[in-house]
Amino acid sequence: MDQTHAPYFEALCAYAQVDRAAFHTPGHIQGKGAHPAMRAAVGEQMLRLDISPGLGNLDGVPGSALNQAQALAAEAYGADGTWFLANGSTLGNQIMVTAVCHPGDVILTSRNTHRSIISALMVAGVRPLYIPAELDPESHIAHGVTPAQVEQNLAAHPEVRAVLIVSPTYYGVCSDVAGIAEAAHRHGVPLLVDEAWGPHFPFHPDLPPHALSQGADMTVTGAHKLLSAFLQASMLHVQGELVDHGRVEVVNRMLQSTSPSCLLRASIDVARMQMATEGEALLTTAIGLAEEARARIEEHPLLSCLDKRLIGSHGVVHFDPTRLSVNVISTGFTGYEVEKMLFEAGVTMEMADYANVLANVTMGHRKEDLDRFVAALFHIADHPSEHSVKPQGFVERALYEVPEQVLSPGEAFHATQERVKLADAVGRISAEMAATYPPGIPVVVPGERLTPALVAHLGAQVAAGGRIVGPQDPKLDRIQVVCE
Repeated sequence: MDQTHAPYFEALCAYAQVDRAAFHTPGHIQGKGAHPAMRAAVGEQMLRLDISPGLGNLDGVPGSALNQAQALAAEAYGADGTWFLANGSTLGNQIMVTAVCHPGDVILTSRNTHRSIISALMVAGVRPLYIPAELDPESHIAHGVTPAQVEQNLAAHPEVRAVLIVSPTYYGVCSDVAGIAEAAHRHGVPLLVDEAWGPHFPFHPDLPPHALSQGADMTVTGAHKLLSAFLQASMLHVQGELVDHGRVEVVNRMLQSTSPSCLLRASIDVARMQMATEGEALLTTAIGLAEEARARIEEHPLLSCLDKRLIGSHGVVHFDPTRLSVNVISTGFTGYEVEKMLFEAGVTMEMADYANVLANVTMGHRKEDLDRFVAALFHIADHPSEHSVKPQGFVERALYEVPEQVLSPGEAFHATQERVKLADAVGRISAEMAATYPPGIPVVVPGERLTPALVAHLGAQVAAGGRIVGPQDPKLDRIQVVCE
């Protein structure tokens, strides 16, 4: 197929060029009714492109522009079928779970999974069987799962309907997807991969192999995360016969907005075209910038970075060099504090956790961006805090062991509940999810019994400045628990 074309984007632009008396959604009618402030901010042309997706040959007709664009994306990613998602990778995870599981089914997944997967289990009524992730005691980050863990769990639990892993993680580390796929397929179940942070993998030889090329049956890739697509734009890819493609289509139409943004779809189409035609050159530059910055940061005695040295340990077999994760704990500051100081210096990070700050390096960066980041980081590290941070007492091993799961996430969410003080919640069954965001990995999942370590961890995260998402009370003074 001709990867130099972007058929959806081209059809959208062609429609917008014609002068029409339009009476369709959205109500601003291609910008004519938009507020002047909005027109000034985003421009007339963008507003002209913001139209209903069912117009012309964009979607809903045989051979539509959307079908053509998705076919091009499927070829670029080596998939049998690809769907554009306008609700982010969260929607993709919900589609994957719902398409292969029925209420009451069991899915094998890693415990350091993203909160969107937990919400998918809750929506679909699926019961998780968790694999504990490998904890790196130096970076204080939970990394991958291993084929041996998957094989052991599948052998012990023949009722498992599918395997779902996150690879790469938010920090750019990849599990042995090929080995896990072999284990899953030996037991006749599909492997689903949340590959939201790996949309660029197929387009450069120095990046990890993408999950489909390693035998995964269904994957989600976040086109907005590290490609040039607009925020909230993602893709779902399927291959092989272990997943019913027709059911995926039905679930996609069931869960996705009936009014998906044409702008988001067009941005996916162009981002795919950009990667398919220029991706290797653009990514070569991005990788070079990240590696140079990583080498400079490593020279500072109080700073360290995740890199390829992780490979071979903690379940890690590949590492994405464009992910620049810096451990700052030796400065005496938490990652949250460093993130705030960097922001005040005009440098905005992707995320921070208790011990680290993380930067995305993409085709949108120039050397001066990385120079500014490194200079600001060194300024902070050259003026360390007098108060040392003790992460070993904060990141307890128990937090990366699977808590007792008394109810499924859906059962706990729909059970009769009460709100109690966090300090009084020890021993109770959580009725809500609590995750620091980003990275969005749940500390507690609905249906799990709250231990002293979990409660202490949640309280410490809030005290340290972490942003908690999931619970009704984001400050976690109180938490919803199941009435027993």
